[in-house]
Parts: sequence; structure tokens; C-alpha cells
Amino acid sequence: MARITVEDCLDRVDNRFQLVMVASKRARQLQIEGKDPMVSVDKDKPTVVALREIADGLVDASILKQKPQVELDDVNLEAQHAAEAEVAAEMPSVLDGGIEITDNPDSQGQSAEEEGQ
Repeated sequence: MARITVEDCLDRVDNRFQLVMVASKRARQLQIEGKDPMVSVDKDKPTVVALREIADGLVDASILKQKPQVELDDVNLEAQHAAEAEVAAEMPSVLDGGIEITDNPDSQGQSAEEEGQ
């Protein structure tokens, strides 16, 4: 079990706001553009994979300067909106102290506090 914290990721980016931008862009690349993950995926969502890549120093703010490599049609646009909604929904728990990564597929992406509820 590993725990991703804001502090782990903030060592790699300037501030929390940039962290959200970098993680969201990388999660989109993984989910929509079909980029290959640089860490083991297991059953993690693209958001968690992106945060693990940032914490490991594999992804940094330079990603924000990259252009998307696929053109978005209507289908991809719907997938992009779904990915953005997922990232937006998960970011508050990350900024509040981290995401708990476990082997339990029912608790993926939940913090320890959320699991106890």
C-alpha cells in the first residue's frame, strides 16, 4: 500500500495549483490520448497514476507546454469531459492529505478517512 501526498508531489512542482494542472494534463494524456504510463498501473485510475508519476519525478511542469497529440472529435470530447470531471472530483481529497492506494478495488482512490465512513 502506498500513499500519495501533496508534499510528495510539491517537491516536483511549484505549488498546489500547478500540481492540479500537471496532474490533470497527465491524466488526460493517459486516458484520452493513449499515452503509456511510466509507473505500474495495477487497478489505479489515471488520476492516481499521474500523481504517482509526479511524485516519482517522471512528470513535471514542462508537460503543460506540450500540445495534445490527438485531435478531439465529438467522442473524444465526451471522454475528455468525463476525465476532467473525474480529476476534479478526486483533487480535493489529494489536496486534503493524499489518496490511499490499496489492493481493495472497492476503495480505489479513497483516503483512509473516506474508507471508514
